[in-house]
Amino acid sequence: MGVRWITPSSDGTPIYKQFSCCFIPFAGYIFALGPLIFIGICDVWLELFTFKQSYAVNLFAVGVVAFGCTVQQSSFYGYTGMLPKRYTQGVMTGESTAGVVISLSRIFTKLLLPDEKGSTIIFFLISISLEFMCFILHLLVRRTHFVQYYTNKALVKNSCRNVSEPSFRYKVHHSTYGEDENTCASTENSMELQSDVTARGTYIRFDVPEFKVKSSWPNFRDMMFHRYLVLRVIWAYMLSISVTYFITLCLFPGLESEIRNCTMGEWLPILIMAVFNLSDFVGKILAAVPYEWRGINLLICSSMRVVFIPLFIMCVYPSGNPTFSHPAWPCIFSLLMGITNGYFGSVPMILASGLVVPEQRELAGNTMTVSYMTGLTLGSAVAYFAYSLASTGHNTCLYPEIYNSSLPPQL
Repeated sequence: MGVRWITPSSDGTPIYKQFSCCFIPFAGYIFALGPLIFIGICDVWLELFTFKQSYAVNLFAVGVVAFGCTVQQSSFYGYTGMLPKRYTQGVMTGESTAGVVISLSRIFTKLLLPDEKGSTIIFFLISISLEFMCFILHLLVRRTHFVQYYTNKALVKNSCRNVSEPSFRYKVHHSTYGEDENTCASTENSMELQSDVTARGTYIRFDVPEFKVKSSWPNFRDMMFHRYLVLRVIWAYMLSISVTYFITLCLFPGLESEIRNCTMGEWLPILIMAVFNLSDFVGKILAAVPYEWRGINLLICSSMRVVFIPLFIMCVYPSGNPTFSHPAWPCIFSLLMGITNGYFGSVPMILASGLVVPEQRELAGNTMTVSYMTGLTLGSAVAYFAYSLASTGHNTCLYPEIYNSSLPPQL
């Protein structure tokens, strides 16, 4: 008896949980939407920057958007970690769906609007509208009874574990109608804390002290200990998802966007990236097929994807006369890489949350997101510094304006 929430919030949710579930996604959307609006208006529409300034501004904007997406995804995967594991697969599939929608949007705007500036503005408007729509949907979904049921269920378990026993024993008297002696267990089943139990025929002596409650904010030692417990269970899955996205980001979109063909011109990289996004979507759907992977096996299969690095390099090297010069080769490689990226990028995230106890699933989801983002960051850094491998000569085609019409005339 006498169980209460560990913070006096209005809805019974601990303060740090409210901060994690409400403010962090909101901040992520601000960091993601702000640069898109700024670049779309100042750079694409008004053309306020020179070519070099535009490069620097866009590079900084990409970094800010990436930071916002990192904040969003860390919160989302931690949030869905408290839900049934099929919803984690739904989030992963949603990411691929976004890539497919954006690729199709770019293709249609380029086909229907020959003007480069006009098509780019429409592309930015579509992207900003979709991002804003996702923000509204996020606010609506987190208020549904289904989501609140599972998130509150995890919070009740954590709250009950944070309540310490009183310093001395006291007796709780029951009438013939009082049957439950464990309020936490009853709360976990009914999802409601019974602050007033007198209606059930139970009364408590008032000369006993209240329960001592631990602080809502865990200290550093406890935080590291809980993370160690989770890492010890899911370390192979963490490495698997990191390796998967490291290999992918070494090639996509950096190296793939530099693959050119004199016949198809700048349409080839657009097509290659569309094929990757579509196949990545298919791979994440296939991740829903039930199969019990072991962490070591996932890590081995993820590492085998390193074969795509030399294959794509041979699509751009040697400069001017690559080994795989036909445009079908990079499309095939992109198809295979997308399917494997979608599958081996989703399965570790789905399985990891099920390996820990329910109250640690949010932490497991956040930890897997950190590994996911680590792979993305390292892969992007390697791709950026290896850009010289993709610096094909722009004078290899007879008509360079067809080869890449997006380049400024002075280049």
